[in-house]
Formats: sequence, structure tokens, C-alpha cells
Amino acid sequence: MLWIILAIIVFIVAATLLLFRLEDLSHLDRDDYPIKDATPSEANREVLGRIRELGQSSKGLRGKARLMALRKHMDGLSEGIELASELRHCESPRGEWVLAPGCDTRRRILYIHGGAWAAGSPRSHRAITDRLSQITRAAVFALDYRLMPENRFMDGVRDCREAYTWLLKHGPDGAEPADFMVVAGDSAGGSHTLGLIAWIRDNGLRQADAAIAFSPSTDLTLTAPSNRNNIGTDPLLGPVFGGLSKIPLPVIWWATLAAFRVSPTSPVASPLRGNLKDLPPTLIQASDTEMLLDNARRYAARAEAAGSPVTLHTWPGMVHVWQIFVPLLPEAEEAFDDIRAFLEQLESRGSAQASA
Repeated sequence: MLWIILAIIVFIVAATLLLFRLEDLSHLDRDDYPIKDATPSEANREVLGRIRELGQSSKGLRGKARLMALRKHMDGLSEGIELASELRHCESPRGEWVLAPGCDTRRRILYIHGGAWAAGSPRSHRAITDRLSQITRAAVFALDYRLMPENRFMDGVRDCREAYTWLLKHGPDGAEPADFMVVAGDSAGGSHTLGLIAWIRDNGLRQADAAIAFSPSTDLTLTAPSNRNNIGTDPLLGPVFGGLSKIPLPVIWWATLAAFRVSPTSPVASPLRGNLKDLPPTLIQASDTEMLLDNARRYAARAEAAGSPVTLHTWPGMVHVWQIFVPLLPEAEEAFDDIRAFLEQLESRGSAQASA
């Protein structure tokens, strides 16, 4: 019996080493990325209260009931917000157009929402998409991609790819080629965003002019230091995912493979571990206290080393994806000012090069 047990253990260890061959990325860990010199505003206290409400909304619930409560609460984030944009439902691809007054429909943004690939919707992120349309004068398409666990992880990935391909040739008023394209997303949607621009490159499509990622998940292997070090300082992700720190990483990898049907080492699920050459200018925003901080830092460092232009801006003491709390939170307003400046500078350089 002992030999059988030992044989099983050896098999599991060998299978883990073979299936989850990990490149050590610790050389990418840098703490020299500047953090804005500021302290959280008074409004951040109200934001923290809303985060606690989110936790209370699913307290005591399990399984599907817990997930449904989370989805309902997230969709409620847009309630009471005065939107400047017109909303238009789209059936194929599924989502909604967010159109600020005077926007140019040839300027387009594909927005991919977060929510751990299992929650969130165009409705939950209207504060973000409304503001994006205003500051960029672009037509924003908020994709309603298929969520887990009702669907496979790759179903959502395919939805993103199909939506981008469609947006290149279609605007809110029908067939019309795009003059300017941006892909943006937060958290899990940030992961889809970074994975998508690599897929666009590999498949020879017209590349996005820019990418924007708020607090993106870039590596599902959970090997970045902040995945553990920032559990206590992340009021949103810490209570939900902090318990994973007590589970051996190989167990988490097998569980991820079973749930996602994709290896956590795959670039589709962990864009950090893919080819980061020849990617469009990318802006990443993160908080120094969140669990995904080093996901952002590692991605920026590796993309820079590969020659791709990446800008990482870090705010102190903000909650994960604090941009969703615009206009309540001054730091969210700062983040959108940062996006405006990033895109304006990018377009100015493009115009100068075209003239030359």
C-alpha cells in the first residue's frame, strides 16, 4: 500500500512539473515605479463603505445564490449616477453602445468589464464607459461577454475577439470603418484586454491604436509577491481571495485548470507569460495597496524589455478599480484625466509623424 501511495505522489508531482512549467519571473519585481505623492481623499471613506456593503450583500450565501447576489450588487453600482451618454443596446455582438454628445462614431473603444470572469456587465460599469466616451469623444462599446460558470472561460475570450473584429468595420449606426481604436478593461477585463492585443498581433488584424488596463489580472499562477503581501491592504480582493494564500500553489493551479479548462500558465489566461513584442502603446493604472499591484508591475517591466511601449501609473491607497467610483472619488477623476492626457499625447505624436 505504501508503494502505491508513493507512486501516486510521484505521478502527481511529475504531472504538475510537466503541465505547469513556470518561468521564474521574480527578476521582473521592481519597486522603482513611481507612486503618486498624495494621500487618499475624504471621499475614499465612502468608497470603503460601499465595498463593505458589497461584502455584506453575499454574506452567509453559498454557491449560485452568492454569485447572483454579487452580480446584482455590481449592477447596482450604476444606480443614481447621472449619465451624459446615450445608451443603445446591441444584440450581436451582445453589449451596449455608450455615446457621449458629439462623439465621433469612427473613434471607437471596446470596453471589457471586470468581475472575476463571473460577474459584472455593461450596466455595472456605466460610470466608466460614460466617462470614457466623454473624455475621448469616442463611441464606447461595452461588451456583454459570456461569464463563468455558465460558460467556459474561452467563450468569453472568443466574444472579445469577435467584438473587436466587428468593431473595426461597424459603428453604432451600422457599417462604417474605424479611424481610431482603443481596447480597455479592468481587472479580469484587463486580462482579456492584454490577451486580446496579443491575439490581434498574431492574427494580422488592424492593431488597436492603444490599450488601457485598470488593475489588470496578468498572471493566474499567483506567484507575484503582492498576491500575498497586499491581502491585508486590499479591502475588495483581500476578503474574497486572501484565503488562497493558505493553499499550496500547485493545488490552485490544478483547480484553475479544472475551472477554466485552460492552464494558468497559458498566455490566454495569463498574458504576462506570452509574447509581449510589437504591442500598441498601453496605459496601466494600479493601486499600491491592491493584490494585483505586482501583476501590473511585472507586465509593464516585461513589455518594456520586449520593446513595447507601456506606461504604468500607480495611485496610493486606492481600492481595486477605483475608477468605477467616478464622479464621487477625486482620484477617479484624476485617473480619467490621466487617460485623456495619454491618448492626446499619443494622437499628437501620430499626427506629427504623419506630417513628417
